[in-house]
Amino acid sequence: MSDAGATATLPFMEHVPPPAEELALLDRELARLDARRSQLLVRRAWLVSVLSRPAVPPTPPYAAPPGPSPDRPPVPFAAPPGVSGTPAGQRGVRNVLLTLGGLLLTVAAIAFTLVSWGEMGIAGRSAVLAVVTFAALGVPAVLLRRGLPATAESVAALASVLMVLDAYALHRVAVPDADGPGFAAVASAVLAALWAGYGLLLDRLRLPLPLAVVSAQFPLLLWAWSAGAGASAFGWALLVTAAMDGVIALRGKSLEVQVTACTGCWMTGPVGLLIGLTLSLTSGTAGAALAPAALLLAGAAVAVSAAWRAPTGFAVGGGVVAGWCTVAAVGGVLRAGQPWGWSVLAYLLCGLALSAVVRAPLPRRVGQGVVWSSASVVAAAVLTSLPPVVLSLTGAVSQLARVWAGAPDGGARGALGAADLAWSRMGSAPVVLLLVAVLAAAAHRWWTRAVRIVGATPGPAWRGVAGAVAVVLGWAGLTVTPAVLGLSYAAAVAVWLLLVVALFAGAVRALRRGNGAVGTAALVCGLVGAGSTGLLSLAAEATTYAVFGVLLVVSGAVAVVIGDVAASAARNRPAAPTVRAARREDVLHIAQAVAACGAVACATVLALAAGASLGLDAHRAAPVVLVVPALTVLVGAWLRGRPPALAVEAAGAVAAVVAVGMAVPDRAFLALVLALCGVLAAGTALRPERRPVAGYAATTLFVLAAWLRLSASGVLAPEAYTLPVTVPALVVGELRRRRDPEASSWTAYGAGLAATLVPSLFAAWSDPDWPRPLLLGTAALVITLLGARLRLQALLLIGGAVLALDAVHELAPYVVQVVDALPRWVPPALAGVLLLVVGATYEQRLRDARRLKEALGRMR
Repeated sequence: MSDAGATATLPFMEHVPPPAEELALLDRELARLDARRSQLLVRRAWLVSVLSRPAVPPTPPYAAPPGPSPDRPPVPFAAPPGVSGTPAGQRGVRNVLLTLGGLLLTVAAIAFTLVSWGEMGIAGRSAVLAVVTFAALGVPAVLLRRGLPATAESVAALASVLMVLDAYALHRVAVPDADGPGFAAVASAVLAALWAGYGLLLDRLRLPLPLAVVSAQFPLLLWAWSAGAGASAFGWALLVTAAMDGVIALRGKSLEVQVTACTGCWMTGPVGLLIGLTLSLTSGTAGAALAPAALLLAGAAVAVSAAWRAPTGFAVGGGVVAGWCTVAAVGGVLRAGQPWGWSVLAYLLCGLALSAVVRAPLPRRVGQGVVWSSASVVAAAVLTSLPPVVLSLTGAVSQLARVWAGAPDGGARGALGAADLAWSRMGSAPVVLLLVAVLAAAAHRWWTRAVRIVGATPGPAWRGVAGAVAVVLGWAGLTVTPAVLGLSYAAAVAVWLLLVVALFAGAVRALRRGNGAVGTAALVCGLVGAGSTGLLSLAAEATTYAVFGVLLVVSGAVAVVIGDVAASAARNRPAAPTVRAARREDVLHIAQAVAACGAVACATVLALAAGASLGLDAHRAAPVVLVVPALTVLVGAWLRGRPPALAVEAAGAVAAVVAVGMAVPDRAFLALVLALCGVLAAGTALRPERRPVAGYAATTLFVLAAWLRLSASGVLAPEAYTLPVTVPALVVGELRRRRDPEASSWTAYGAGLAATLVPSLFAAWSDPDWPRPLLLGTAALVITLLGARLRLQALLLIGGAVLALDAVHELAPYVVQVVDALPRWVPPALAGVLLLVVGATYEQRLRDARRLKEALGRMR
């Protein structure tokens, strides 16, 4: 299409203004719209203020604003932009003025009552009280009729303060000998009634009714104080006050009254219940615990009554409080006179029985609160019983200080290093833990019936949680049983070992059935128990061999069985596997790897024990420990491609590190151990999937072993031994590079260069003469230049590093002399200048470093 045709088909394009002109038009239009919006907002605010004052006739919308007059405020519709005339600002100023005026009048009234009261006679006092009080109480009614509610609130607040001052003055003049708390109780009750009546009479005032609620908090409490009552009476006073607050909160008409009543209820009720709980816990007999129990049961009744009509959140909270009070009341009577350890069992039974209350005709939210309270009581009982379990598991660590010293005195308690503890007070711990474990197991077994009994609707995942809780608590209860019963050392080890075997068997069974939560819990508990049992067995040599032998067999068997289960799951995997199936396979693989690592750990301990039994020193026993990594290399080759292979080999590597650490005190044995580790790494490198890592590890280990062997033999000229190795290695590397030009220079030349340069560098650093450093520096310079010329990364970096370190060694004495000759301020100044230069050229330095990195990366 031609340009003329296009212009003819789009004639409207001729009327579009240029972009700059169109932008200016849009800006002007947006500014006009903003100004119009501001005017409309001002008009709206004025209309809202007019509607809030019914005594003033409203102005019709968009009518002409009348002129200002003393009776009617000016209409702000025509106010220019930027002028502040909003009614909200006027109301804020008015409230501030009214508040300040009320405060000044209140201060004046207080000063008059406290200072000038005694200067007037009885007639004057009566006249002042009558006139001021009745005037302050009557003025708000007049102000409300004239449409001044804020002023009426200020005057009503002043009247309230005057009524309190009148009560104080009445006590000082009319009944000066009256008991202070008793008079205060009567006065607070009278003031609460007067303020309530006054607030109901003038229902537009918001202050009197909340003041009545606040004043109603004190009569019963002050009465108990004046009567010299005990703690129980104070508890009842607070509880009755909280009940009254609850009624007011539920039946109050205004939000202010409801909030005040709720605040009072949550302040007085918990304090009263806390008093009852304290009395119940300190009761020595069942008869003495009845009175606190009655108080707590009354609190439960109040909580249920309040929760019956309360909103959802408050209803659940009321159910929780009611459940706690019931457990505390009944449990306090049952536990009276019993040691605290067995008191926990009494509260636990009450908490479990509380779940039966859910079947009562209660609102659903209240029943949920009762269920939560029952669960919290059970959780508290379990937490209270856990310290003996932690002590049993961690106490076995004490055997590390007395390995193979014989069976300890004191049986199981002595083996745990806690023979002096009062285990009799912890007798309820296994009972509590096992009881909760049995109930959790029953809930897991008969899940549908348990859910129907409780009345809740938990998800299916909670069934697995119940089973896991049963496993953990059952294991914890049986773990602490030997120490609580005072069994012998051999019996304790046997119980713990059987428990570990049972846990591993249960883990396998649960994982086979697809119950991941139970299987994982059993496996974790079995591993923790195996560690504690192994530590406990270190007290005797025979026990160590027996325990770790059994653990080795059991761990290996678990790994094999779980591997079969994982293989079966992989064979039966559907074409489109679900998330649950994939998660099950992951759990099986992790469990198999953990069991295999546990078997390797047990084998390592047995190897260490064999070295100790043979009477070998630590460095001489290191080759014995290397038997375990050798076996893991064979097992890893057998498990090639299977998930646990890497875990087994990693555990074997850890055992090899242990052997190397044992050989550190003797350099000759350390060289031997490193060479053997190199052999194992080389054997692992025969497998293609392990070659990238194991090959470099084998080379490094062989080189380190050679260096240490030379050092242990007292060789002062290592070049005589390293050059015969370096030259053939470099020749082989050159042949490899010619056959494969893409081969890395590190693979071809790295090991050969390091075999000579690194030992020579160490020798040069300890050589006081100059020929060796000079020759080494020359060789390193030549290698560095060759690396730069041939673009070989290994030659450049190894030669450069050796050259730099050799130069540092040679120049260090002169640098030290120069630094000592310089003033003290010169080095910091030079460092500061260097930082300034680097900071000023920071971006350039980053680009240089990036180019250097790229250049090195392009090298072979």
